[in-house]
Amino acid sequence: MSEVTVVGLGPMGSTMAETFLTAGHQVKVWNRTASKAEPLVAKGAGRAATAADGDLLVVSQISYEAMYNSLGDARLDGKVVVNLSSDSPERLRAAARWVSERGGTLVTGGIMVPPPGIGQPGAYTFYSGPKDVLDRHAATLEALSEITYVGEDEGLAMMYYQAQLLIFWSSLTSHMHAMAMLRTAGVSPLEFLPFVRETFTQLGGDGPMGYAKILAEEVAAGTYPGEQNSLHMQAVGMGHVVEALEEAGVETTVPRALQALFERADAEGRGHEGLGTVIESISKP
Repeated sequence: MSEVTVVGLGPMGSTMAETFLTAGHQVKVWNRTASKAEPLVAKGAGRAATAADGDLLVVSQISYEAMYNSLGDARLDGKVVVNLSSDSPERLRAAARWVSERGGTLVTGGIMVPPPGIGQPGAYTFYSGPKDVLDRHAATLEALSEITYVGEDEGLAMMYYQAQLLIFWSSLTSHMHAMAMLRTAGVSPLEFLPFVRETFTQLGGDGPMGYAKILAEEVAAGTYPGEQNSLHMQAVGMGHVVEALEEAGVETTVPRALQALFERADAEGRGHEGLGTVIESISKP
């Protein structure tokens, strides 16, 4: 088994360290608040003398700025830094240069599960950076999740990660708006749940409501058929949704923004096209 140092012992980092231990790896841990290492040391982890103590450093912190602060001016000659923290793609690219200037190699990643999902079936992580370096440490990193490599560009893993979070947050926030509206009419969220599940399931499927696939194909082709379901009709319908929320006394910031986006695309002369044409407005703010 291999040696790995986990830097950052919040809920995510602590779970990663414990998962590495369970998989039989030799684990050292480091955190800016040293006391957070105690539970892991009690389970068999070693104390890293510094954040740069080790050849494979797995970082899980609030941002890439935290990595700079933790590593400071340490040399990283021959070390591999696998940073699973969240930040903007351009900051990840800058971080790759920063690590390289200190003699190390950065592999970036976005882990697509919350702490309880680490090491569990179905967990996966987007990785980008030098593939040969990632491959050398794949056997260790697979303890955390399935490895999904997306390319050499160090910012690409975070673009995939942020794209997935955007879908996650916006979809679930819409679900919350829907539950809040129905609750004002005495409808329990659990009564509505079967319909929500059906919608989410169908959107990812291959049928007439399989819009994840439909939109991907339309955007790839650059054509947005709207003969049977025009954007203009969607914009009018979105206005009705906002009215229903307002009548129920529910907050409407996000739905109003969606309405404005639909209406903008319609006003730009594409109302006769399908819903997919909205991406043209999104791409040209």
